[in-house]
Order: sequence, then C-alpha cells, then structure tokens
Amino acid sequence: MRILVVEDNRDIAANLGDYLEERGHTVDYAADGITGLHLAVVNNFDAIVLDLNLPGMDGLEVCRKLRSEGRKQTPVLMLTARDSLDSKLSGFDSGADDYLVKPFALQEVEARLAVLARRGKAAQPRVLQVADLEYNLDTLEVRRAGKLLQLNPTALKILQSLMEASPAVVPRIDLETRVWGEELPDSDSLRVHIHGLRAAVDKPFDKALIQTRHGIGYRIADSEPV
Repeated sequence: MRILVVEDNRDIAANLGDYLEERGHTVDYAADGITGLHLAVVNNFDAIVLDLNLPGMDGLEVCRKLRSEGRKQTPVLMLTARDSLDSKLSGFDSGADDYLVKPFALQEVEARLAVLARRGKAAQPRVLQVADLEYNLDTLEVRRAGKLLQLNPTALKILQSLMEASPAVVPRIDLETRVWGEELPDSDSLRVHIHGLRAAVDKPFDKALIQTRHGIGYRIADSEPV
C-alpha cells in the first residue's frame, strides 16, 4: 500500500512509518494539516493516517476539504487522543472512514489500513482525466478546473471516446460509429457536435484541449497539436 501519514508528533510518525515500511508499504509524511491536505489531493494514496490535532489545519478540516474541495475519496483512518463519542462522531461526520484512539498497536493500524484500502478500491469511481478536465463515468458529471459543465448525451459519448484514447487521435469514422452505430448521420453532424463540445470544454478556459487532425479525426490532449 501507499500510505500518507499526517502526524505532527515525530516519534509517533517515525514509529508508524518505520513499522509500515518494514512491512513493505510505501509511506509519505506530513507534519501539519496544510501540507497533508496538499499531498493527499495531488497524489493517489491507498489510505491516509490522519491525526486530529494538527498545526495549521486540524484533522477534521483536512478531511472535510479533502472530500468537498479535493473531491478525493481516499480512505482515512483518523488518529486521536480523544476517546469521547462526540469526538468520534465529529470525525466520521468530516468524512473519516475509521477511528483509532491513541495509544494504539501498530499491528492494528496496519490491519485497519488494509481493510480500508480494499474497501476504497472496490468503491473507486471510474473517472477519466486529461489535464484539468475530468469525466466521472458513474455520475456522468464533467468538470474542468472544478467547474461543472453541461453536456448533452451525444457530446458525452464523443468526449468519452476522445478521453479514453487520449492522447491518440480518434478517426472520424470511429467517433461516428461510437455515437450513431451503423446508421451514420450526414457528413456535418459530427463537426457540429465537436463545435458544441469545444464551446463547453475549451472556449471558457485559457487552453484548448480538443484538437483536429484534418482529414483524419480528433484528439483531446494537454500537449500541443501534432
């Protein structure tokens, strides 16, 4: 497993990290909430060990922002010295998946992380991503730079084909077959839908992602046109 440990107590972080690494896991560290949130958002971890009391931003706020702003569902095991029911309920309400009170056994931490990681992989949403463009295949939501885009069903089919193939070029005939099947439309239909897709995906933003290969087809990529 790749695990992020967000803990400001160096002894606890070192003991936990050493044990997990000896067991074959990869461990990254953060000693404050702001750094921990940044690492959790920009990287893909199997699980996160998150202390409740952290400098800069406490564990509850880190977990809330991870879920709401970072839109990350990485499993979180929250560690704390607080053993009251209210503290535990606050942790779960912020988006934590499990809760462990200090002092704890290292073996139990690993066992709980393993369960959370398996559960997290089973619940992993199917998301296509190119640059800052994301398409959640389960919810059919498309976002660019965090902004929700409104696309019709035909545009969604075209976008999925382009994103799945990215950065390769998708031939025009392949796109038409994917969208309309054997009953292909007139020659202008795909061009019209591509125009509409560009208006939603590219026009409001600084950089265009949808590119045309004249006489061949289309692609979506973060790199310059080839």
